[in-house]
Amino acid sequence: MSSTPVVPHWIDGAEFPGTSGRTAAVFDPALGVETKRVALADESEIQRAVASAKAAFPAWRDLSLAKRQQVMFSFRELLNARKGELAEIITAEHGKVQSDALGEITRGQEVVEVATGIPQLMKGEYSESVSTGVDVYSIRQPLGVVGIISPFNFPAMVPMWFFPLALAAGNSVILKPSEKDPSAAIWIARLLKEAGLPDGVFTVLQGDKVSVDGLLEHPDVASISFVGSTPIAQYVYETGARHGKRVQALGGAKNHMLVLPDADLDLVADSAINAGFGSAGERCMAISVVVAVEPVADALIEKITERMATLRIGDGRRNCDMGPLVTKEHRDKVAGYIEIAEQDGATVVVDGRGVEIDGDANGFWLGPTLIDQVPTSSRVYTEEIFGPVLSIVRVKTYAEGVELINSGAYGNGTAIFTNDGGAARRFQNEVQVGMIGINVPIPVPVAYFSFGGWKNSLFGDTKAHGAAGVRFFTQEKAITSRWLDPSHGGINLGFPQN
Repeated sequence: MSSTPVVPHWIDGAEFPGTSGRTAAVFDPALGVETKRVALADESEIQRAVASAKAAFPAWRDLSLAKRQQVMFSFRELLNARKGELAEIITAEHGKVQSDALGEITRGQEVVEVATGIPQLMKGEYSESVSTGVDVYSIRQPLGVVGIISPFNFPAMVPMWFFPLALAAGNSVILKPSEKDPSAAIWIARLLKEAGLPDGVFTVLQGDKVSVDGLLEHPDVASISFVGSTPIAQYVYETGARHGKRVQALGGAKNHMLVLPDADLDLVADSAINAGFGSAGERCMAISVVVAVEPVADALIEKITERMATLRIGDGRRNCDMGPLVTKEHRDKVAGYIEIAEQDGATVVVDGRGVEIDGDANGFWLGPTLIDQVPTSSRVYTEEIFGPVLSIVRVKTYAEGVELINSGAYGNGTAIFTNDGGAARRFQNEVQVGMIGINVPIPVPVAYFSFGGWKNSLFGDTKAHGAAGVRFFTQEKAITSRWLDPSHGGINLGFPQN
């Protein structure tokens, strides 16, 4: 075990191996073997990380917007030139195919590009002569040390939803990545240093719940940005708020695709494949339920099944369409939902448990799975599965479909497929979900809009990136100013009368 490499922390602009003695296993999911360990922080290392970020903040805050902008431009160019390296790291630790890993990086890079425009985004407002000789204006200033707690499923994109805007706005950042795939964060830290970011302004704190709680409770951490499951998002929101922090906690989802009878079923089938099985279904914006307004279900299932038969499942380094799940435990949990579906009377149309794979037999494999006639009382319908399992629920009318979507606990993303503009417009108005797709299966907004759901999919009132992201990482200060005219002959400290 001593020869196994250990993924370190990144503190004060350098790798820090850690002194806690605690580590956790990191696997290659396609091989099913442990390839490295990751350091797990203890209390002293949490204190060290926060102290470093706090010490680096004042100088970074006071650096000109133009110079912070230059760092973001440099990081953007370096990332664009070398994103293939990062994609290989993601595939080796998460398991997603390399094209998917590259796509994740590209979406994250959109936020970097928004952050290069930070001078425009940080502008305040000005009102002249609100009273005689008195002007009022507002400025936006950074918070200080901000924490980011990111999930395993997007080890590059999710951190990039947050840290580019946080850094460009003048904050110092502590990133706590998932211990399942921790190496991408260290690679990003090195690249930021190469781009000219001063030491201490970006910190990577590896760890488990000890690190999470350390950031949530530390008095010098001003805010927390989190993405993960709904129970943990709620815990993060409540704990962080109790300790006086600004919190944005993005939780889980159960995303529906409503298919009307006039929809192009070939487009729907292609979209269901991409949105249901891309990244092995391990994404909060995956479509996990197709709500088919009859009489289209049978024809749609036939088209989806035909396309499923063409998918190559295997090692992400072998030009396959879908890779393994992230851990053996998660694979077994997702496979368990197929058993639940059978017990609840659903029809398993395509069973991914016996899939043929192009990869090592020890990998954490589960093939794309299609289940019809799923009862809405089944756990297969009500719970977030987070795997390549696509359910079909049949309804008689548009209204029944919308009621089904709105009755759920989650409100992250949803889509409607139709050629009727009136129906689409009505859907976007009536559905109680934060992100809507119209003939678009995964409606993740571009980076200059904001990402986030409703109901149990978002805790806190501020979404990720876009204008909301800038507001989250800054606080507004209003200044009321009066300069006496040079001709003024005396001093008047009285309260203004008009």
